[in-house]
Amino acid sequence: MGKIAILAEKPSQARAYADAFKIKHKEKTFIELEPCATFPDGAVISWGIGHLVELKEPKEYKKEWEKWSLDSLPIILEKYEDKVVSNMYTQFNAIKKIFHDPQVTMIYNGCDSEREGSNIFYSIYKMTKVKKPVKRLWINSLEVDEIRKGFQNMQTNERDMLMYQEAKTRQISDWLVGMNCSRLYTLLLQKKGFKGSISIGRVQSPTVYLIYKRLQEIENFKPENFYEIEGLFKAQNGMYKGKAKIKSKVREEVEQLLMQNGIQPIDSGQIANVSNKTKRIQPPKLHALSTLQATANKRWKYSPAHVLKLTQSLYEKKLVSYPRTDSQLITHNEYDYLKDSLQKYQQLIQQSFAPVVRAQNKRYVDSSNVGEHYAIIPTKKVPTEKALQSMAVDERNIYFEILNTTLAMFHQDYEYDEKTILTTVKNLEFKSVGKTELVRGWKALFTADKEPQNRDEVLPVVTQGEIVQSKVEIIEGTTTPPKPYTEGQLITMMKTCGKSVEDETEIEILNSVEGIGTEATRSGIIETIKKHGFIEVRKNIVSITPKGKLLCRAIEGTLLSSPSMTAKWEIYLKKIGRGEGSAKHFIDNIGKFIQQLIGEVPNKINTLTIEAEQFTNPVAKDIVTCPTCKVGKISLRKKFYGCSEYKSGCKQTFPERLLGKKLTEKNIRDLCTSGQTTEIKGFKAKSGKQFSAALRFVEGKIEFEFKTNK
Repeated sequence: MGKIAILAEKPSQARAYADAFKIKHKEKTFIELEPCATFPDGAVISWGIGHLVELKEPKEYKKEWEKWSLDSLPIILEKYEDKVVSNMYTQFNAIKKIFHDPQVTMIYNGCDSEREGSNIFYSIYKMTKVKKPVKRLWINSLEVDEIRKGFQNMQTNERDMLMYQEAKTRQISDWLVGMNCSRLYTLLLQKKGFKGSISIGRVQSPTVYLIYKRLQEIENFKPENFYEIEGLFKAQNGMYKGKAKIKSKVREEVEQLLMQNGIQPIDSGQIANVSNKTKRIQPPKLHALSTLQATANKRWKYSPAHVLKLTQSLYEKKLVSYPRTDSQLITHNEYDYLKDSLQKYQQLIQQSFAPVVRAQNKRYVDSSNVGEHYAIIPTKKVPTEKALQSMAVDERNIYFEILNTTLAMFHQDYEYDEKTILTTVKNLEFKSVGKTELVRGWKALFTADKEPQNRDEVLPVVTQGEIVQSKVEIIEGTTTPPKPYTEGQLITMMKTCGKSVEDETEIEILNSVEGIGTEATRSGIIETIKKHGFIEVRKNIVSITPKGKLLCRAIEGTLLSSPSMTAKWEIYLKKIGRGEGSAKHFIDNIGKFIQQLIGEVPNKINTLTIEAEQFTNPVAKDIVTCPTCKVGKISLRKKFYGCSEYKSGCKQTFPERLLGKKLTEKNIRDLCTSGQTTEIKGFKAKSGKQFSAALRFVEGKIEFEFKTNK
């Protein structure tokens, strides 16, 4: 058989693979395994560090492309070439040496089980110029049993090659749009007085545009008054309210209805009907990455990128299944192990309940509809109390959110009684609805939710035909504008192509819409548009910057602002991944699209008026004389406080944020003048716990000083 070479995507993944077998020895760039039943002649594991290989830049094809010029556009090539990332040669050469080792007869792709993992592997594989057979490892968990089972059931690489074609096509198309359109728009806007550069992306630009559209809806919203009729009723056993079935913008229309029915402000009424209906709400669906990101943002204000990072960490600790999944379903295999582990999970959350069998419920278990990965669920490995305590608070919150959502599948439905009273005053009917909780069910797992148990009014016991006293009045309300997006809602917005949907049923109806980006990339796109200065997030509320508004005004009316076109591109990329589409056809169409923009955009930009001064960087405000060089002034730069004499060699800086706490100008002034601050509250340790401390300035660095020994 010969020795097997295994390429993991990152060092932590390689260590997890190695831990499932017996290690012969370790080096800085690889781990060698002892021969075993799975690898009779042994195996050697090496790893990438994410992307070791990337597409070449334009200047590496033609020197004249280094300078940005409208005359050089479009930059379109017959062939797009890869290169090794400049600081990654040591690791790349180690992989190349292993792949070319005569003892190695087969290479296993052990990168992440998704299209980008296929791209990372084959980009490296092709750069090594090796010609050896390849097989694909496809697993959903880094547990030892799952890893061993995966290596014993290696897949052929036919599907892997198609996924590579899909990912490479995506990478090249993004390169084409980014390289050409960023230059096109930047140069044209600079002619109009804009200072700076504009980054254009196939996915990021329509995302910014959707946020811009929401802002326009808010700014253009005109509040309107509306009028309703409300009755306050006094029955034998208590008071209750009801509303008539009218809501009008015209007060006279509501007044006319009261007059037609001869209703006085104080009148008598009669209970026409009383009905009770028991209703059930099933447990929530299992989590895909996007639903986990949206839930965690709503509950704890975590950013989508932070949620992905935390879930990835839990995956690498072998506590949860693969995080970058768009599925909310599991197969019967996962259901069975979850059911067998129920007692351990219940001990972990310190809640016990009699499980409900839902093995045949296709809301949760449907082997035929599980895609490349199943939903995010806990693995068989149950963390010890010590392991839980060693986790940061944020990570622990995410683990229990995944665990409780999974356990909810085995819990009872939430049950409540809905009482409806129809009360007539003269001939006008008023409706009152109240809710009484009967069975807490799965909601008992989410005790931290700030949801009142009885949202609706508790209604008194009444009987049909009972006469009640009524007080009827017209109430006035005002329509409210749409709310700005939270960071978590951006994920849902991207997934539904801008259709503002919160109701789960409506989201299911829209599941045929591919949305913007993929489950694995959406949080990265949000981080990218933040980094480029198009949006800001403050207290979890997303706002668009002047630069973001300029981008949207510039791309308005083009396909770069169209989320539906972006979705269609994504649909075609998936066709390539299934072997039904042509990479050449897709890339050629992107080229035609760029040619069209080059012809149309100059006229569009000429019509724009730009207030250039709003894009100039504000002059840094001097706070205090530098304590190190005694010459320069300390002022706030982009994300740190620094000395104005940095060009002369002074390297004195202070962080703007320290352990989650923003340092004020006064804090910096105190450090530079007296060498210490007063006690500051709100620092956040790695464990997630907050603490207070004074800061001291000692030999150019900041140190903590505590009132008591901690």
